[in-house]
Amino acid sequence: MTDNAHSLGRLAGKKAVITGGTTGIGFSAAQSYLAEGAQVIITGRKQENVDAAVAKLGQGAYGIAADSSSLSDLKKLAEAAKTQFGNVDILFANAGNGIFAPVADVDEELYARQFDLNVKGVFFTVQSLVPLMTRGGSIILTASAVHGKGAPGGSLYFASKAAVRSFARSMAAEFGSMGIRVNTLSPGIVPTQFFENSNAPAALYNDFEAMAGHGSPMGRAGTPEEQAAVAVFLASDESRFMTAADLVNDGGWMNV
Repeated sequence: MTDNAHSLGRLAGKKAVITGGTTGIGFSAAQSYLAEGAQVIITGRKQENVDAAVAKLGQGAYGIAADSSSLSDLKKLAEAAKTQFGNVDILFANAGNGIFAPVADVDEELYARQFDLNVKGVFFTVQSLVPLMTRGGSIILTASAVHGKGAPGGSLYFASKAAVRSFARSMAAEFGSMGIRVNTLSPGIVPTQFFENSNAPAALYNDFEAMAGHGSPMGRAGTPEEQAAVAVFLASDESRFMTAADLVNDGGWMNV
């Protein structure tokens, strides 16, 4: 890459869509993408949250209220991306939530809430946006460092993220001939509004944070900005030969 290209940013001229982009990892990724020269459409469920996030992000940022578990909303998102951008170079399917409960306490409604957003939502987000994607495009799916683990109360959430990891493998194989890469970003514990928006009791979050702190070589939880840095790498040409991969960014928690 030339010095001039570096000065323009690693994502100069790229057009990105980030679901779940109003807070946390998605918002930090949007900030980083903009700083690297991309234009960005973010989504969130509530219009007021989308508007507030776009105002903070500034020039080059656009927003649309969309629930990723709603196919009609995803159709609206695809139409908006086509109108605004024409095509899409980067899709960061990041929207998700966490449902934590013992197996005995899970009812059909809880099960559906978890899998509708984390699994159905991710799958149909990709299906809706991939027709707009260009050769050389990058799809990033937010999985989780827990996709290969188990824990009491984690059956729904952990399994939903294992499904996302599996999606990346098959989608990478299917879209390879189109010149589109698919990878997962798997964060560890990152203090964001994720837990505030989940049904997880504070004690459970504290247990997870303690595990991440005491069980990882880094000795602490991560930050949204640290996840965004990996999302930039996966979106950029620096990772152009990487597909079907899982980048676990958890301070070493899963591997030590």
